[in-house]
Amino acid sequence: MRYFIALSYNGKHYHGWQTQPNAVTVQQTIEEALTTLLREKISILGAGRTDAGVHARLMYAHFDYEPTIDKNALVHQLNSFLPSAIAIKDIYAVRSDAHARFDAEKRSYTYLLVQQKDPFLHDYAYYLRADLDIEAMNEAAAILLETEDFQCFSKSNTDVKTYICDVQKAYWQQDDALLVFHITADRFLRNMVRAVVGTLIEVGLGRCSISQFVQILASKDRRKAGVSVPAKGLYLTEVQYPKNVFL
Repeated sequence: MRYFIALSYNGKHYHGWQTQPNAVTVQQTIEEALTTLLREKISILGAGRTDAGVHARLMYAHFDYEPTIDKNALVHQLNSFLPSAIAIKDIYAVRSDAHARFDAEKRSYTYLLVQQKDPFLHDYAYYLRADLDIEAMNEAAAILLETEDFQCFSKSNTDVKTYICDVQKAYWQQDDALLVFHITADRFLRNMVRAVVGTLIEVGLGRCSISQFVQILASKDRRKAGVSVPAKGLYLTEVQYPKNVFL
């Protein structure tokens, strides 16, 4: 039987999602908990691979386990067993061929930028005290919806086969001293959102014009784009699947 786990996590103390040697990751921590509770070696596969320090308000992962489980009981047991930085929201029975990564139709992220010093957001938002032209930033963000190739925002030496992404939503929203960037796409390249945000900030600071932003996109050159903003302000907020995935 295949199951989807819906979960959230604070990425501050983890070296990203994906299991790796000599580092504590979210995937590894959950696999160890499931293996202990179900008394069988359990492997999970996530909807994506968030980098070190990135948070998730909603992430999905799938695992296989033949005996029928009490989903509510397992959610409670996992939450009791796992550290406070990881919370299991729900467990769903899904089709036997359902895939947490490849069946995802949309993914959404937010990036938090705080413009006044805030001790409660120090570890969870990027502090940038500067006057930003939000209207220009949104004008540039809208261009992303008309763009197909995002190679200029992709981490170098990546093993992806295509840089094509369908960005369906991209905009900045002001909430007092907090500036929030929202972006939704069918897929994201490694480091893409942080590079997009860094480049849009350059637009907001007046260091990059709209025409230069368009040229950066056309260049397909990561060196032309802005620096990647810190991981601590990035949150995976939603992953959407077709309804027929769930039983």
